[in-house]
Amino acid sequence: MIRKSKIAVSLADVLAARLVVRRHAWRTPLVPSVALSRAAGCRAYLKMECWQHTGSFKLRGALHKLSALAPDDWERGIVTASAGNHGLGVAYASQALGLPPATIFVPESAPQTKLAGLQAYQCEIRRAGADYDATHAIAKAHAEALGAVYVSAYDDPVVIAAQGTVGLEVMEDLPDADLLLVPVGGGGLIAGAALSAKAINPAVRVVGVQPEASPAAYLSLREGRPYETYPAGPTICDGLAGGFGRVPFEIAGSLIDEILVVPEADVRRSVAWLAGHEQVIAEGSAAIAIAPLLNGQLDAEGQQVAAVLTGRNIDATMLQQILAQTNT
Repeated sequence: MIRKSKIAVSLADVLAARLVVRRHAWRTPLVPSVALSRAAGCRAYLKMECWQHTGSFKLRGALHKLSALAPDDWERGIVTASAGNHGLGVAYASQALGLPPATIFVPESAPQTKLAGLQAYQCEIRRAGADYDATHAIAKAHAEALGAVYVSAYDDPVVIAAQGTVGLEVMEDLPDADLLLVPVGGGGLIAGAALSAKAINPAVRVVGVQPEASPAAYLSLREGRPYETYPAGPTICDGLAGGFGRVPFEIAGSLIDEILVVPEADVRRSVAWLAGHEQVIAEGSAAIAIAPLLNGQLDAEGQQVAAVLTGRNIDATMLQQILAQTNT
């Protein structure tokens, strides 16, 4: 049983975050998908966060968090850990806000596309740790040793309020949505999206989607405690690998209706399906949102469904391999 959260984030916080986020981030469209609607027997829409600056929704949380810091905090230094997209958001936000360059730790296995994106910004990149959980521990220890500010990718109410603007926009565009599909890693997005979506339409079902290689959110909700670290197996969903945060669990554990766990082969098929049917480039961590509609895990017959495509930063070589190997 998930206890009531003592961490307060409300729709008012999300609305306040939007005033900050919209200065530097786009309000991405909610696009109807005729092909997905036909395949799943529903009315399907795609929330195109893959078209966001830096290629990911993570920019929203980074902008809000850095804007909320005091000048003294900026001078102490900004440190973060990221599988790639959060780091891109912090680097972009630092530059957009005129702040000193941030130090960004990424796993040794970070995709080349995300590393190349980071190198386009003024930031210090450090590769350390075999996976995200290890990188997070190294980065946090580094920040503590220096007295710098550590910016979490998801375990922060300020970040979560900003990620909630994604759910807010979906519900403004589709207020009578029946179902909201959200990829889940650390939980910042689904926590923010769930609280904003259900504040507007309590009847909407919020369903998280995770890869089989890293079912931390599924286990957290099933067992009533956050799996803050998780030894993820091999997956192309690098942005979803690792633990589910304590703060997202406290804020939205009771608001999430279900977590679905998707086989890796179905994630790859979803990447190829989006490229072939919608001409949309999406990384595995984003394409997974539509996998339950394509593989039959979710019966959405006759419903209005919004799926959040969280990012596009997939290596070109990996995309080529998926397209060559996958029959859509």
